[in-house]
Amino acid sequence: MTIACATLLTDTSRRAGETAVLLARRMGVALCLVHVLPANAVRTLGQPIWEATQAALLEEGRRLEALGGVAVDRVLLTGEPEKALAELVVQRGLQGVVVAAPRKDTPFLGLGGTVDRMAQALEVPLLVVRDGTALEAWARCERPLKVMLGVDRSRPSEAARDWVKELERFGPMEVVGGRVFWASEESERLGLVHPHSYKDVSEELREALMREVSTLLEPLRGEDVTVRVRLEPGLGRIADHLVAMATDEQVDLLVVGTHHRKALARLWSVSHHARRLAPMSVVSVPVPATEQGMGEEPPRVRTVLATTDFLAAGDRAIAYAFALTPPGGTVHLLHVEPARATPEQLQEARHQLEKRVPRSEHEGDHQVKLSVLTGDDVAGVITQAAERYGVDLLCLGTHGRGGVSRVVLGSVAQQVMARSDRPAVTVRMPRV
Repeated sequence: MTIACATLLTDTSRRAGETAVLLARRMGVALCLVHVLPANAVRTLGQPIWEATQAALLEEGRRLEALGGVAVDRVLLTGEPEKALAELVVQRGLQGVVVAAPRKDTPFLGLGGTVDRMAQALEVPLLVVRDGTALEAWARCERPLKVMLGVDRSRPSEAARDWVKELERFGPMEVVGGRVFWASEESERLGLVHPHSYKDVSEELREALMREVSTLLEPLRGEDVTVRVRLEPGLGRIADHLVAMATDEQVDLLVVGTHHRKALARLWSVSHHARRLAPMSVVSVPVPATEQGMGEEPPRVRTVLATTDFLAAGDRAIAYAFALTPPGGTVHLLHVEPARATPEQLQEARHQLEKRVPRSEHEGDHQVKLSVLTGDDVAGVITQAAERYGVDLLCLGTHGRGGVSRVVLGSVAQQVMARSDRPAVTVRMPRV
């Protein structure tokens, strides 16, 4: 394994190189020191500029080897830095790139600069070093590393979490999962009462989000790792709130996933603004196109939601829910009554749910939770409940209607799958 350090052979780049070589030693990997000469400079100044740069790169490599005690390969390239480096990453199978942050007096905080373009071009994690002191202390085994991980329910966030988990193998860490949310949007998603303002967060909303983020961070928990959650209601750009949280927590490293957004979409890109605004070092972790869906750990199913309309297909979904939930897991059984249902109807529906809990479950293999909710948009009620309960899987009965019947009546299972991003299993009755 090898990581690269892109250097401009300036004082700032040399400090980033020192961080990179100590990290390489701690991780037990080689370091590739890369400098890219602009093609125009080579054409104008010719061989002398090439030889002078090569000599400076050789000397810098020797200095880093003496400091870190690891082999440092030197690579001198020409062209546009982001393109040349992206090609080198592919050619050599590099696992990450370290680069110094733009200077504080850089116009527009580096917007559109070399580091910004690198982040868009590279398909590997990019570590932008501002103050490498804490990273170097961790690399020397002098102290734990304090990390803030930007968390949401997205694939880039999962990629960032997986990168942090890999880093955990090399030393003790304290991880703060930072979740910035819009209270109104999350209340709608979870089916809760809408707040009066963006800072008006009900206890029920906070508990639901804490549960959700804690589940997302579960893979990081380990013997030498402490994990906690911090929630922050936001308004406007998420990156501004996330950077403020990271600053308040005095973390050493901010880790965010990236979608590699282009053009105007970058105005809302968390990784884009975090790299520019954060006062600490930042890692942006992309989801490589060649690796999407590959090499991931199998998901763990611990909480399953089964819905039933008390007909055969719905009841069959309940049986599948218990079969798919491992011992010790939780099964939510849900029935939706019309919005104008009477208390007597709700009580009878709960009684019907209780009757559908298998007898074997009274021995306590699973935790069973019953819910009778009301609403005329049945699919919406189910989708919101799945979010609120934070389930790993839905089991939905379907009557298998087709043709005109399906168009006129619609399919609750189909609507739920269209509106929810959680995995779902549809259960049909066998044909007679």
